[in-house]
Amino acid sequence: MQTPKITAIVVDDSAVVRRHLAETLTASGIEVIATAGDPLFAWPKMEARWPDVIVLDVEMPRMDGISFLRKVMAERPTPVVMCSTLTAAGAATTLQALAEGAVSFVTKPKLGLRDFLADPSNGLVAAVRAAAQANVKMLGRRHPHAAAPGAAQVAARPAVGALPRTVVPHPGLAHLGSHGHAMAETTDRVIAIGSSTGGVLAIETVLCSLPRTTPGIVIVQHMPEAFTAAFAARLNGLCAMEVKEAKDGDRVIPGRVLIAPGGRHMQLLRSGAQYVVGVRDGPLVNRHKPSVDVLFKSVAQHAGRNAVGVILTGMGDDGARGLLDMHEAGARTGAQDEATCVVFGMPREAIRLGAADDVLPLGDVAGWLGEVSSLALADN
Repeated sequence: MQTPKITAIVVDDSAVVRRHLAETLTASGIEVIATAGDPLFAWPKMEARWPDVIVLDVEMPRMDGISFLRKVMAERPTPVVMCSTLTAAGAATTLQALAEGAVSFVTKPKLGLRDFLADPSNGLVAAVRAAAQANVKMLGRRHPHAAAPGAAQVAARPAVGALPRTVVPHPGLAHLGSHGHAMAETTDRVIAIGSSTGGVLAIETVLCSLPRTTPGIVIVQHMPEAFTAAFAARLNGLCAMEVKEAKDGDRVIPGRVLIAPGGRHMQLLRSGAQYVVGVRDGPLVNRHKPSVDVLFKSVAQHAGRNAVGVILTGMGDDGARGLLDMHEAGARTGAQDEATCVVFGMPREAIRLGAADDVLPLGDVAGWLGEVSSLALADN
């Protein structure tokens, strides 16, 4: 039986942009059922035939993209891919859209727009295909920013009987730091989090439920340059913990969250009895930079049983093997469950490998992190 085509509508006030985006999607086998110059023109077309995915501009006349996104999520949640400019203002608006339920985004340059639109590798097709796989029930659903009382209820995963593995930095990234072993015993704890599609809202949900006394957190969220600084700033204004875009040499300390900068890999390193991060350039890993695998493998190497790792919603498999390395190095590991993921790709691969000790819904992740971090501290 042939798989039905993905259907899409393109909503953008530029006729040139609409034409190029529609041609790119059509050439890739995605059916563009309509285009519209603004949301008010788009809505009746969508009611006539509802698309699988909406490609939506941010700045448009009569109704802006954010207002239209809210209307869609309130009336008929549908995967939305935002098109925004690669600027600081565009980043802030895009992050707002992701927090409101957009699945992903494509950035348009202010200069060289025609060349970008004509380039089939501009990321639009991949974003639309990923969006079409999104869990519609989770779109636009904002989670309470208060941790539920009591211990998180988690589904335990059996331990994986595996041969010991040698944990080494990813090829091409060995220059990021020393190759020493994890500290066997320390009062410092490290929490490592990795996510991709759907991760903006997932990370916000988790961090806003954690107290300032939480152990230091290092995070990789797949995101381009210029967006991670805005992401960190947004979270810093919402959370009890300090949240900042990581810089090379930043210490990992309680009450601080370090977000890997777009276009750079981040690794956990050891400096004496302290943990710091190394931020450097390097090759793409699993098609990403920053890569969750790069972070998780370094945490396995340098923190071992002093770490806790969790992999959240995301397309693909980045982070799955790194989480397995953490598990085998003695860290407590978890994965978000399918029901609460926007895209159950990265967690599914981690669970398939046996990398996750616990599988839990997003609403329980913050409580679980607090619980297992306290248990690790007590064990030492």
